[in-house]
Amino acid sequence: MSDTFSSNTTSEQTSQPKKRGVPEGLWVRCPGCQATIFRKEAQRLLGTCPECNYHWTISAQERIAQVLDEGTFEEWDANLLPSDPLSFVDRRSYLDRLKDDQASTGLKDAAVTGSGRVRARKIAIGITDSRFIMGSMGSVVGEKLTRAIERCIKQNLPLIIISGSGGGARMHEGIISLMQMAKVSAALAKLHQAGGLFISVLTNPTMGGVAASFASLGDLVFAEPRALIGFAGPRTIKETIRLELPKGFQTSEFLLEHGFIDRIVRRQDLKSELARAIDYCNK
Repeated sequence: MSDTFSSNTTSEQTSQPKKRGVPEGLWVRCPGCQATIFRKEAQRLLGTCPECNYHWTISAQERIAQVLDEGTFEEWDANLLPSDPLSFVDRRSYLDRLKDDQASTGLKDAAVTGSGRVRARKIAIGITDSRFIMGSMGSVVGEKLTRAIERCIKQNLPLIIISGSGGGARMHEGIISLMQMAKVSAALAKLHQAGGLFISVLTNPTMGGVAASFASLGDLVFAEPRALIGFAGPRTIKETIRLELPKGFQTSEFLLEHGFIDRIVRRQDLKSELARAIDYCNK
């Protein structure tokens, strides 16, 4: 948003009051209800619409600031970098896509992991960011999450993973990417055997291999309102089975009604609900 306003400085107008324009970016349009929202009000509500409660997509960095106590986050495995094992090229090369998303997001890959505190309770956290190749799971994402789970077992920490992944296994890495689904799921099985707690938080969107693996394996599964959650997209399913899908199919509300998730939690309430769940599970 610009901090300056355009003005005409001709000698004829210098004695008259200058007209002030509306700063760019002062208002945003809600994708949910199409209402025009004061940006600062949406920011105060942690990226949600005050009219319809639509939840905007937010970055991993914003998630950390919203969920963890200030100044408590310590990142793990920050220097892990993706490779290009297949020298993959479609319309663009995989390496170019990686460089562009690294520059635009400030991330090295789609996952951030680390430890921190939620209302003074020490936890481990993993976050996938849909801004980075739609939060798809490549070798780095799988390795980071697996290492985080293994630390939870050693340090007896509750684990929270917040998923924002419109893509599943990252096709650019082929079978190496697909293997991450099994690897992370196997690590979670060990965490379960050790008596650890895993809370999975699903956001819009959580799809593909992420939804089909670790995101659905939580001891508790929370979801943000109206999040798109599933494996294949609704259009793909409809074209495959040739049937009309139920209204609201693959939304948080539909999945709560059918027992796939445990609770729908507004973003403003997530921190408190996570702390309450950790206490309830005596972790």
